[in-house]
Amino acid sequence: MKSAVLAVLLAALVPVGPAPGAAEFTIAQLQYGGGGDWYANPSGLPNLLTAIRARTGIAVAERPATVKLTDPSLWDYPYLYVTGHGNLRFTAEEIQTLKRYLEGGGFLHVDDNYGLDESFRREIARVFPDRSLTELPIDHPVYHSFYEFADGLPKIHLHDGKPAQAFGLFHEGRLVVFYSYESDLGNGWEDQDRYDLPPDVRERALRMGVNLFVYAISQVAS
Repeated sequence: MKSAVLAVLLAALVPVGPAPGAAEFTIAQLQYGGGGDWYANPSGLPNLLTAIRARTGIAVAERPATVKLTDPSLWDYPYLYVTGHGNLRFTAEEIQTLKRYLEGGGFLHVDDNYGLDESFRREIARVFPDRSLTELPIDHPVYHSFYEFADGLPKIHLHDGKPAQAFGLFHEGRLVVFYSYESDLGNGWEDQDRYDLPPDVRERALRMGVNLFVYAISQVAS
């Protein structure tokens, strides 16, 4: 379902398509330290970007970017994506940079690919020691920005068999961190031959990814 927010987005950001030489929107996958496989699900983001372009009309690049928190280009990307199975660790400089990025308008989606939970919770507490991750209510706009998710975050991969949960952190009322736990959206975005998931499960994953992108970009446009 196209929302009023999306209509404004299309009018304001991509009325006809990107102008010659203009930068397209894309998702930046964060290359982090600590030993975790930050590069997991390599076909996931390209497939998600294809879905965003085809379904919304938003001009997005064919490929995601790869960025470190120390890269000057970080500020060019409104949507930062983190996944992996292992340890995530930020330096003191990266902690301060990530805080400025999020408070300055950036959006961080952390997608636990099984095994990231403990280190992510530790590191995000270093970024925002005065705030806690809270479970998002199902009436939050992220579940209704393009497609309707009346039951909240979809369950995509088994993991520990627990229900999928989405947690968030807010800055001045804006959702700046979306944490998908026990869901693994990235597995649902991957090529069909990578994970033999039913078509309806893969579709739910892609739809949730579209919602996340539309929500994040709408915050930039507002």
